[in-house]
Amino acid sequence: MTISRSVRRSMEEGGWIRRMFEVGIALKAQYGEDKVFDLSLGNPVVEPPEQFNEELRRLAQNPAPGMHRYMPNAGYPETRRAVAETLAGETGLPFSGGDIVMSCGAAGAANVVLRATLNPGDEVIILSPFFGEYVYYIDNHNGAPVIVPTTEDFQLDLAAIEAAITPRTRGLILNSPNNPSGVVYSADQVRELAGLLNRKQAQLGTEIYIISDEPYRHLIYDGLTYPQVFPHYERTIVVNSHAKDLGLPGERIGYIAVHPDYPNKGELVDGMIFCTRTLGFVNAPALMQHLVRALQGVSVDVGEYQRKRDFLYSQLTEMGYSAVKPQGAFYLFPKSPLADDAAFVDALQEWNVLVVPGRGFGAPGHFRISYCVDDRVLEGAMEGFARAAERFGL
Repeated sequence: MTISRSVRRSMEEGGWIRRMFEVGIALKAQYGEDKVFDLSLGNPVVEPPEQFNEELRRLAQNPAPGMHRYMPNAGYPETRRAVAETLAGETGLPFSGGDIVMSCGAAGAANVVLRATLNPGDEVIILSPFFGEYVYYIDNHNGAPVIVPTTEDFQLDLAAIEAAITPRTRGLILNSPNNPSGVVYSADQVRELAGLLNRKQAQLGTEIYIISDEPYRHLIYDGLTYPQVFPHYERTIVVNSHAKDLGLPGERIGYIAVHPDYPNKGELVDGMIFCTRTLGFVNAPALMQHLVRALQGVSVDVGEYQRKRDFLYSQLTEMGYSAVKPQGAFYLFPKSPLADDAAFVDALQEWNVLVVPGRGFGAPGHFRISYCVDDRVLEGAMEGFARAAERFGL
């Protein structure tokens, strides 16, 4: 057998986003790129802000000696301090550079956190719909994913979460704004979740982390303010990335932040630094650490994404599709007109429209649209959605 049984099984069961990406390549080769409307991949087309280009030019024209060499595995102290100062300003908590570990994006950060905290068989609660890779990240480190549904409108179901907590529960992954729904969990919900976890820890004599995955934290619409998790729960670990807020998905730069008041943070941070090295990440990319140090708090034009959201949501709801209006990120997660969401996704391909079935996010009966695309692609897909709505009686 060429590959392991577990990897073979995972490849067969999952990978819907990558699968649709490959379908898109084939369709573009057959019909031409301008005739295919690929809304399957969260690969933002909005370019990085000009401050990024200015800082990149400055570094290229004035390179510091040794700027591409190894640094401490946790990252440059100056960059860690810059992240900490930003978090302190946003949360009112006394973050320091020692609470931060620079990472290879949020995905690398999540794997480091799970490796550092999970014993074999420990359970991690995932709230559906969810980013499908979470299951594999947990499996990477011998944990057991426990999938808990949210409500009909994708809000937290605290009763369902409580019922899922056992003596083996070690963590809960919170993703807000959510991929794929675009929902933002309110401060009241986060506060109630923290209260629930504190009660269960006291009852069971265990420790449960909230692992807050926040790459879309700066992509918030309608004047909303991001409801921070840190002020409500001491066992919070944030994993973050500049892939979306700075438009840098290919640069793989992010960080891990541990609550500054967590009593065992010294050992936890040391464990994550060790895992950063031994998982093979070694350190976050040096050049990107130099760059983002000066760009904390900077983001792409969120108004551009809100405009795309408004266009897409209004168009589809007028056609009869049912969807929760996103409050952030750049995804829409409508209900499928067919009970079999994969069959509906296949049907859309008749009009060269590519989306991802909801089953890939733990929520069958829906489909995900990524609207971080050129307007031409978004507008061109509307005819296919309209014809599908007519065919399936919306």
